[in-house]
Amino acid sequence: MDEKTKSSKWEGKVSRELETIKADQIWPLFEDFCTIHKWLPTINTCHHVEGVHGQPGLVRYCESSSNDIIKWCHEKLISIDPVERNLSYEVKENNIGFKHYVAEQKVIEIESGCKIEWLFVADPIEGWGLEDLFGYIESSLNGMVDRMEKVHIL
Repeated sequence: MDEKTKSSKWEGKVSRELETIKADQIWPLFEDFCTIHKWLPTINTCHHVEGVHGQPGLVRYCESSSNDIIKWCHEKLISIDPVERNLSYEVKENNIGFKHYVAEQKVIEIESGCKIEWLFVADPIEGWGLEDLFGYIESSLNGMVDRMEKVHIL
């Protein structure tokens, strides 16, 4: 990896449409920042650490485990806009390898339902390529949407 690649930021966006489910039905699932474990299949637990629910500054603890290896991070809510249905957060302390990671999640009304967009900016992660991070986020979004669709179909 050359110096330019080392110092550059990774940026990307993934999205997925939900047919027949409106943005105002899905947004509350994102707005409740400390319940991501209900929707993101790779997260085993998520809980409030500090701050006021629904307000910037809120910090959540997220944990996943696989083969007796525990991965964890603290994520801080940077902004939240229930009218525009978007939020942004950053990964703080973690043992995953993130030095800098900021994400924005948007729930956008479309004619047939809604679209969820997940945008990110990150420093390169040792042992990963941009395509690895992009694939992880895309897989995460797909897993979340699949779970959210099942809840609204039932």
